[in-house]
Amino acid sequence: MKVCELTGKKAQVGNNVSHSNNKTKRTFAPNLHKKRFYIPEEDKWITLKVSTSALKTINKKGITAVLKEAKDNGLIKKW
Repeated sequence: MKVCELTGKKAQVGNNVSHSNNKTKRTFAPNLHKKRFYIPEEDKWITLKVSTSALKTINKKGITAVLKEAKDNGLIKKW
């Protein structure tokens, strides 16, 4: 399933709207990337499916801070 493992972002539902204003259902998928991260405290690599906004947060705060925050919010149960 397309869900960010750190932020919990998932697909949203909306409408395609034609020029004649006909509406049909569609989904907006999150912008997810499979990425490997190195955890220096545990001396191991982990692979996560993360959104691009989560990647920006990881670049700013660091992976350990983001993992701790996600664990506190109940999104991750591994660490």
